[in-house]
Amino acid sequence: MSESAVMVGGRYRLLRTIGKGGMGTVWHAHDEVLGRDVAVKEVPPPPELTGAEREDFAVRTFREARAAGRVAHPGVATVYDVLEERGHPWIVMQLVRSRTLGELLRDEGPMTPLRAADIGLQLLEALRAAHAAGVLHRDVKPDNVLLTEDGRAVLTDFGIATTEDEAPVTRTGVLVGTPAFVAPERAAGGRARPASDLWALGVTLYLAVEGHSPFQRDNALATLGAVMHAEPAPLARAGVLAPVLHGLLRKDPAERMTLEETERRLAGILAGGSPEQTGPVPLPARTGPVVVPRRRSRVLPVAAIAGGALLVGIVTGGAAWWSKQGREQPRGGRPVPAVATTSAPADRDTTTKPPPAGESPRSDTEVVTPRSTPPPARTQPRTPDTGERTQNRRPRPDDTPARTRDETPRKDETPRQDETARKDETARKDETDRPQRQSESPSEETPGQIEGSDGG
Repeated sequence: MSESAVMVGGRYRLLRTIGKGGMGTVWHAHDEVLGRDVAVKEVPPPPELTGAEREDFAVRTFREARAAGRVAHPGVATVYDVLEERGHPWIVMQLVRSRTLGELLRDEGPMTPLRAADIGLQLLEALRAAHAAGVLHRDVKPDNVLLTEDGRAVLTDFGIATTEDEAPVTRTGVLVGTPAFVAPERAAGGRARPASDLWALGVTLYLAVEGHSPFQRDNALATLGAVMHAEPAPLARAGVLAPVLHGLLRKDPAERMTLEETERRLAGILAGGSPEQTGPVPLPARTGPVVVPRRRSRVLPVAAIAGGALLVGIVTGGAAWWSKQGREQPRGGRPVPAVATTSAPADRDTTTKPPPAGESPRSDTEVVTPRSTPPPARTQPRTPDTGERTQNRRPRPDDTPARTRDETPRKDETPRQDETARKDETARKDETDRPQRQSESPSEETPGQIEGSDGG
């Protein structure tokens, strides 16, 4: 018999398969009574169950379907009906024309953190509605998230959902849920709680942005061991979503991020991801002084280094110039004085003249009295840098305003001046004593004259 001819419950005609997993097969069917398309999930019991365990499995499935029917929210696929056919349960649900998140990730790869945050926020709203009705999903994963063409995210497959106040119906050796998405408290044998669904949501968002499951291993036992003891691999693409993922994937459910906190953080990420256009905002007038916080500038160290280098250059250049000036000065530290010479004036006649009558003749040696004014000095020709050195030279204690350094007599000129002074003094005395000697000369010469006359 073809798939199109299979009828379930006398009214749901199966058309084609739209999904298949460990918990059953989902069919696209048509409700012959109401004339609408629906999704029908076939939930066969595991082959290892015995007769009694199969009965318990059927009871459990009907309870979970009734629990899912209590949730009414646009983000939750509505459960229309539940029935038993061919020895196992069938669940009739709302048909959402979409593709699953799992198919999208397998076809297109990881998505952006903003897109994952948008999907996560919609799934949180669906879980809030389910938890408010006392229903736990227990199998949140990408293949149970439907993405519609208009951008809605719908949580489906409440086939293993249960109520918090309902007594559990256990199955020996059977794990309810997908191992890679099971919360650590459930893997350890504990009861499911709302925090368990938040853990599964965290794993789903991790897979959406990173492209791989944080706990998936080669087999179910290794996967459960990773869920309980291993930490997820470091995030590489999560970006702004990383704090939310770390908060949802805490091993201890008491420390796990709550639904309200997760919702607030995801809403903040979406608000910051696409900010609205803003215009200029007028600032209120300030009455007090404006305090501008000092900001550490990175240009300051560069300016300080440049200033230090400039200072070092100036000091080094000045020292080199000063040492050069010192080398150019004559050795000994004192300038060489010029040699002064004297000569007789051209207008003075030094020829010996006969003395006038009544005067005794002068001696052959004529003593010339030097002028009172100093003779012209023959200055030493200075080098081109002498003037510059004179300007830069500091005054010395032996400098006098009345004469320059070139007029300072040398040490060997002092005896000459003393000798000249003595000659001047002797000449003045001779001038004074000359009349007296002239008056005394006749009496002294008389005896000689007489003696001469007598002899003649």
